[in-house]
This record gives sequence, C-alpha cells and structure tokens, in this order.
Amino acid sequence: MENLETYELFIDEESDFGGIEAISIVENPAIEEDFIALKAQEVKLTEVNQERRILMGAALIPNKEIYRRNSEGEYFIKFSEETVRKASQLFLSRGKQNNATLEHEVEIGGLSVVESWIIEDEVQDKSRKYGLNMPLGTWMVSVKVNNDEIWEEFVKTNRVKGFSIEGFFTDKLDRPKESVKEEAELSYEEMAKLYEIEEILSASNDVELASYSDYPKAARNNAKRALKWKKENGSSCGTSVGWTRASQLASGSALSRSTIARMASFKRHQQHKDVPYSEGCGGLMWDAWGGSAGVNWAISKLKQIDK
Repeated sequence: MENLETYELFIDEESDFGGIEAISIVENPAIEEDFIALKAQEVKLTEVNQERRILMGAALIPNKEIYRRNSEGEYFIKFSEETVRKASQLFLSRGKQNNATLEHEVEIGGLSVVESWIIEDEVQDKSRKYGLNMPLGTWMVSVKVNNDEIWEEFVKTNRVKGFSIEGFFTDKLDRPKESVKEEAELSYEEMAKLYEIEEILSASNDVELASYSDYPKAARNNAKRALKWKKENGSSCGTSVGWTRASQLASGSALSRSTIARMASFKRHQQHKDVPYSEGCGGLMWDAWGGSAGVNWAISKLKQIDK
C-alpha cells in the first residue's frame, strides 16, 4: 500500500449534501480508534453496568490516512484540521445530531450527540481524563444511548467498538466522494444479517425506522433490466450491496433514509451511465441503482425527509 495515492477531501458548503449526515456505531471504525463507554466511575467498556449510557470517542482525526477501495481502485483519503472543524460545526448547525446508524446500514433511533468538541490542548482536554490520546484538531463526540437494544445487544457485548462518519465530500479534483463510510463488498450472508438486525430494531418500541417506496416506476424498470442482463450474461460488476439495492428496487421494497442517501450519493457515477452493458460496468451499475430516475428521486426525497 506504500505507493497508493492520497486524496484530501473537502466540504462543499454550497451543496445540500456537503458535510456529515450521520454518525455510525461500528465494529471496525475506519479511523481505527475505539470509543469508551462512560458510567459514574468506570471507563472500561467491559465493566459497564450502572449505565449513564454515554459513548465517547473520535469522530474524525485530521491528517490521518484512511484506506479506501472501490471500483476505481485503492487509495487513501484524509481530512485537514480545517475540514474536520468545519465538518463538526456543520453537523450541529444543520441539526444532524440525532442521525445515527448501525454499521452504516441500519438507521437507529435513541442515539444523540450530546457533546462535541475539537481537541485544542494536549494535556488539559477532557478526552485525556479517559485515556484517549488523540492528536490536536481531532473531533470528539459523546453520544447518549437511549436505545435498550443497541446498548444491551451491541455496546455491552462489544459488538461495536467505535464511531464512523457518513456524509459527502469532494476531493481536490472536485469529484464527488463519500466520507469514510465503509463501502467494502459484503457477502449476501452479511447483508442478510444486517437486514435481520433492521427487523429486530424496527420491532422495538424505542425505535421507529421510517421507510419509503414512492420511487418512480422507471427506477424499478431500470433495476429489473440490470438484474435480467446479469442473470442472462453474468457479470463481475459492482458489489453485493449494489445488487441487493437492485433487488430492493425491482421488488418495490421500502427504503430507509440511509439507503436513500446512498442512492443519492451514487450521483457521483453519472458520467459513466451511458456505457453499454456489454462494454463495461458504468451503465449496468447505474441502472442497478435505479438509473437517473432512481438517483434523482433519491436526491429530491432526501431533501424532503430532512425538512
């Protein structure tokens, strides 16, 4: 990995999608820093029982190279101190502090960012008290967990170990890119587990997962066309996530806000939409994600939801 390129990401403040959309609790945070769980006296995650139910950890570390992989290859991304600070400010000013997901796939309720700060003192910062020795300029958050199932099934069992952000950024070439949200290929078995989690959470009285199925018929037809071609001709294009999305659209399944946000972010691949199925992945995967009808609906729907 020594020869991989590194891209610095920036926030386009004029874009409706610029900045952080949500904070996700994950097993393997991209920034490789775990959080700690706080109660009255203890700070060790494994000893939590009389819960204040607050998780503290790094949301974004400046100048830390983060490995990424997509259909275009492998590379690193990083954020400057200025971008980290701007991201933390926009996250709060746009009222996103109650937006949370589990492993970037399942929207969850009952989690709120209750503290947010930038580390400015190497000795006196609050994080030092709890043994979190992050560099200056790190964006720290404390998240209150008022969701029994998440706390019991994921935090106390150590199934989630840190924070990861999700949102939209641009690189120095002004090409849209997502944040450090994981896009690694998942198997269908792993996807099935995520949907099982979503079903469990949606059954909880503490969690309400809104979903939407009013996307245009053209989006369904585009996904059906892509699935049909793949079945008849075979294809190594895309990931299981993309083909799962195609199956959801083709069947008319309801989509969560986080899924709609991912569809909206697929706008970054628009320049490849006219590539014939037989000549590459561009047109095939564009249609798998609903094509222009699906992506444009997602962008519009996301604005509507957030209003």
